[in-house]
Amino acid sequence: MTDTPKILMIATSAATMAPSDEPTGVWLEELTAPYYAFRDAGADVTLASISGGAIPIDARSVAPKGENEATVERYFEDPLLREAVAATPRFDTLKVADYDAVFLPGGHGTMFDYPESAALARLVEETLESGKVLAAVCHGPAGLVNAKRADGASIVTGRKVAGFTDSEERAVGLDAAVPFLLESRLRDLGADYVSGADFEPFAVSDGNLVTGQNPASAAKTAALVLDAVSHRKAA
Repeated sequence: MTDTPKILMIATSAATMAPSDEPTGVWLEELTAPYYAFRDAGADVTLASISGGAIPIDARSVAPKGENEATVERYFEDPLLREAVAATPRFDTLKVADYDAVFLPGGHGTMFDYPESAALARLVEETLESGKVLAAVCHGPAGLVNAKRADGASIVTGRKVAGFTDSEERAVGLDAAVPFLLESRLRDLGADYVSGADFEPFAVSDGNLVTGQNPASAAKTAALVLDAVSHRKAA
């Protein structure tokens, strides 16, 4: 590893809540808050997506200019990041060995393509088994649900994991639109599911696995990632 942390962010490519045509995508703050936290800390950040190309942005996550969370406003003034979002490489064309951490931003789109990607499950397995940092926020932990340990158990079994709560899903009225409720699935897989108050910042580290609960948790999740990467480099 070099002294400069290298972080791979993998976003959803799902633009609709299949089989319906209801628009979805990444929740923008869950991409911008960690991206800028990593960049401002001096990290080298690579942005990729499940299918490559433009990352769909959930329109629900964007307010009129001047009314958004600070990193979303910053994104609107950042042509380099907007260009990167518009033309990402497919994540499986990259080597996880080249990175210190992998970060999975959420958005409802992740519920539709993260679990369907066997390549993403393998990447999650490889990242965690190699001792590198794997992080996910809000619906991003949907990328963990099909990853397994060498013994065949779920990668989340017995580990502290946060993610969008079932009650948060019901509160936003999309509990019937998603293929499964994330909290319930994580619990069913044997995770030690942990959470804070609905829609309040909450994130947790369990070794090299870092997870956050909701959009408001994106910056806190990123801070835990930077801490975990720093500790690993110092070890």
